Amino acid sequence: MFRYTLKRLAVGALTLTALATITFFLMKIIPGSPFGGQLAQLSPEVREMLYAQYNLDKSIPEQFMIYLQNAITGDFGDSMTRKGTAVTDIIARCLPATIKLGLAAFTIAITVGVTLGIVAAFTKRKWVENLVMFVATIGISVPSFLYAMLLMIVFGVMLGWLPIIGLKTPLHYIMPAFSLALYPISMITRLVRTSMKEVMKQDYIVLARSKGTPTIKVILGHALKNCLIPVVTYAGPLLAFLITGSFVIESLFSIPGIGSEFVNSVTNRDYTMIMALTILFGSFIIIVNILTDLLVALIDPRVKLEKKAS
Repeated sequence: MFRYTLKRLAVGALTLTALATITFFLMKIIPGSPFGGQLAQLSPEVREMLYAQYNLDKSIPEQFMIYLQNAITGDFGDSMTRKGTAVTDIIARCLPATIKLGLAAFTIAITVGVTLGIVAAFTKRKWVENLVMFVATIGISVPSFLYAMLLMIVFGVMLGWLPIIGLKTPLHYIMPAFSLALYPISMITRLVRTSMKEVMKQDYIVLARSKGTPTIKVILGHALKNCLIPVVTYAGPLLAFLITGSFVIESLFSIPGIGSEFVNSVTNRDYTMIMALTILFGSFIIIVNILTDLLVALIDPRVKLEKKAS
């Protein structure tokens, strides 16, 4: 397992380098400037000083090598649109809100999705199963921002039960967290239902039930463990998505998180901010995927990581 982890980390480092390289050169190709119309109002001397501060007076390959050397030491530079503010300071200020929102949505998705999947698999009332699967289908089909807008209109504006802007209190988390969680809830519900029905046909489950073992014990003690393997496999990328992919939801609810910061940095051509956030998101996704593989191996010893790595 240690050897496998080292291999995955090495591949992850190469992937992250490739991601940073592609992002850097794409930024240089896209038209526009982080300084906008300010350049026309500056004297040539001030303009040269500004370009020299961000190494924009050098060739693009030189800029990239300088950036890589600084990034390896943890220096991602200052924001180009907020002079004198380090990129790491902005990330440190905004990241907690995004992590809290992502973890809240992740908890809701796993809890509700697994519960609904078990209900759909074991209910003897066909209409209950059909209702759960209908809701799951709707959850997959409709974009999350539409759910968010509907929740805002109904519970925020019409009823006035929930606050709409920010993340100041636990009540502020309800609408954005549920908006993010609705799609994964639907996916997990379908995964658990399908897996549970397949697992319940296995010989060891049939044997346990023939011995008179209570159904609840069969589900929790035998079936659920194997049923959760595809859920755990999905949960890793899901967690990465919820923490790195909440751009629209953060913008709708005016949440000062990394997602909205990334949107602003792209809009304003803030090169240093774009690069830092790209590396942050890429690192998080790579680490979460590695941890997911290790967790699956712990749950199911039949999974051989060394063979998988080769």
